[in-house]
Amino acid sequence: MPTESGDKKQKSSLVRLCDSWLEAVAEGFSCDKYEKRSRFIMLFLTALFLTLLIIPSPQFLTVNYREGDIATSDIRATQDYLIEDLLLTEKKRAEAEAAAPFVYSLAQNGNIDLVRRFEEALELMRDSGQGGSRRSAVAGVLGVEISPAEFGALSRIRQERAFLSDLGRQLAPIYRQRIVADRSHFAADLRHGIIVVDETTGQGVAGGDYSSCIDLAAARRAFGGADLTQGGSGHDLEILKGVAQRMIAPNLNFDRNGTDEKKSEARAAVRPVLFKMKRGEMIVRVGERVTSEQAMKLEKIYKAKNRAPILTGLGIFGLVLVLCYVPFRFGRKNIRKFHPSNKDILLLSLLTVGNFAVLKLVSAVSTAMGGLFPSIDTASYFYVFPFAASAIIVRIILNSEVALVYCAITAPLTGIMLNNSLQVVIYAFLGGIVGAHGVRQCKERGTIYSAGFKVSVVNMALALCFYIYSDSHFSLQTVYCIAFALLGGLINAVFASGTIPLIEALFQYTTDVKLLELANLNSPLLRELMVRAPGTYHHSVLVGNMVEAGAEAINANPLLARVAAYYHDVGKLKKPQYFIENIRDGENRHDKLSPSMSALILISHMKEGVELAKEHRIGQPIIEIIRQSHGTSLISYFYLKAKGLETPGAPPVEERDFRYPGPKPQTREAGLVLLADCVEAASRTLSDPTPARIQGMVQKIINNIFIDGQLDECELTLKNLHEIAKSFNQILAGIYHQRIDYPEPAYKEKNIVKKCPEDSDNEPPKADPGREDGAAKGGAEDLRRLGMS
Repeated sequence: MPTESGDKKQKSSLVRLCDSWLEAVAEGFSCDKYEKRSRFIMLFLTALFLTLLIIPSPQFLTVNYREGDIATSDIRATQDYLIEDLLLTEKKRAEAEAAAPFVYSLAQNGNIDLVRRFEEALELMRDSGQGGSRRSAVAGVLGVEISPAEFGALSRIRQERAFLSDLGRQLAPIYRQRIVADRSHFAADLRHGIIVVDETTGQGVAGGDYSSCIDLAAARRAFGGADLTQGGSGHDLEILKGVAQRMIAPNLNFDRNGTDEKKSEARAAVRPVLFKMKRGEMIVRVGERVTSEQAMKLEKIYKAKNRAPILTGLGIFGLVLVLCYVPFRFGRKNIRKFHPSNKDILLLSLLTVGNFAVLKLVSAVSTAMGGLFPSIDTASYFYVFPFAASAIIVRIILNSEVALVYCAITAPLTGIMLNNSLQVVIYAFLGGIVGAHGVRQCKERGTIYSAGFKVSVVNMALALCFYIYSDSHFSLQTVYCIAFALLGGLINAVFASGTIPLIEALFQYTTDVKLLELANLNSPLLRELMVRAPGTYHHSVLVGNMVEAGAEAINANPLLARVAAYYHDVGKLKKPQYFIENIRDGENRHDKLSPSMSALILISHMKEGVELAKEHRIGQPIIEIIRQSHGTSLISYFYLKAKGLETPGAPPVEERDFRYPGPKPQTREAGLVLLADCVEAASRTLSDPTPARIQGMVQKIINNIFIDGQLDECELTLKNLHEIAKSFNQILAGIYHQRIDYPEPAYKEKNIVKKCPEDSDNEPPKADPGREDGAAKGGAEDLRRLGMS
């Protein structure tokens, strides 16, 4: 059987393997050469996975049921649908079509047209030609058949102008009236409603009294009483009057094309009659005969299932890309603290995809729950979903700026997934903002549950507002929604609290809660430092107090600065006796080493500290501060010693060989640790640490570090340096405050030797050879009056 120690070794090897893999992935993502490419790949894959989750899944309906078919299974609506009621829509369109008015066209110049045709016929009579063919041509022009007698009467007209004028005068009073083909049929159309348009222009004619219209027979009888007297003999004129009488036609005619057009317009103006089918609604049960209404619903689902999925997917994919890219780009360009690394983006992508995968699962579960609890609307179950959990996680692990942009991206996507619901967008966005705000100072796990309760309160208020806004009456359904909203806020806290430790372990993030655990002075690494290197331990604790005060003064992260200060010198555990603060027997091992070797030993403690921090899983932010805690500062003691030992002809002593490899501090917290480290070490060299001397020493050390360019890459301003110096002065003045020299009791003076209460050997401490003495540089660029009130 495997031993317990063997199991521990196996577990530790697995942990180291995971750490090395994650570190390799992080380094690959952070490489400048592949940074933009990696971000594009992550954006593309995130959009692809989100599209697959958001796109409507294929429905289970594989049979297009018809009316009268027997359902072979229970069928429910898997999403909200708006169904067109085809029968009711067709009925309303038929009613609108039947109610459309009839169109009649009015010939305004019917008499003139009739006279014109007689004129053309007379012109044709003058042309050469014989009998029958010419008579047929004349009949074609007149529009009526004519007999040989009528043709002869027309040919004998000698005074054409007089005949045509007389004919026009007799026709004018008749055509001033409205002549219809059938007066009874027109009267029925008139009662239904008519529109009169001009036959030539197609424009509407002003309304008039159409009830006095005459029919065609009455018009012809009226003309039969006319007396033509001009242009020919009385016999011929009487014959031609008969021809003209047959040529009289209605001037108000039914317009079939215009009427059909009006009916089409009326039909098209009727909007489809829709009714809503809710998600989870039972459409038909197994064994039931499908009714006409159920057939319409099933056909809608069947058509939705068979829509072009490629086009739908491309549309959603493009929308997801835009929604992810635009807010991210805006944040990068306009929000000062929005600078997520590629590792951060990978975390955000995984959180988003996981969030939507869970939302998809909840959607499926809520559909199933709809069958078990039909009295609860399936849409109510979405109030339970932990929309704010991801925002809480992002705020704790990263910062509020990233959490805000994250909410701006995920909230619209959530609304798209849930049937384009604006209410869901508002609910998800506000819940995420409240949750992120609730954990802005998360120092313990209980803060997460407090934030979850705040989310519950806002969720319940939103649920109530939604029901008031939708004009719904307060009912049991409203109570369900409010209760689910309360439960959803608490689920946010549980989900976030359980997920954060996992993310910390997998992605090597260090949250404030983790920092509080590391700040425990009884942690294994600090206890070992206290035992093996007590001087370094004491120095680190004092530096921690100093950087915490400085961070509070400049609004940096006091907790991160303090914990980083505790661990910044853990590398000295490898060779504690080579550092002056740990020497107790008076023997300085550097006396037997060359200056270059001593410098190498001092420099190596930084690399060894990083290795120890990784081994104990201290956290990446602290590891980075350990790397940067000395910047590229010069180990002046051994450099000057090496310069003093330099002999002619030997290779010159290079200053770079006596500088720490860096990098320089990149954050304000790292800059604080560097400053406090040097100031605290230099303070031990003061023989009489009065407040004035402490202030001068602090000013000189910070000035030298500034001139050396160690603070060029962090965001510390001159105002920050002034506030830091003031806080250092206060801390050191408190440590080295003056004490009253109490007199010894009279009866003990003969037996007790009086000693200095401040220093047991009455000698000033030796300078740390591993640090600058604070006086190597100076000049016109010195920062004056640092830390002075």
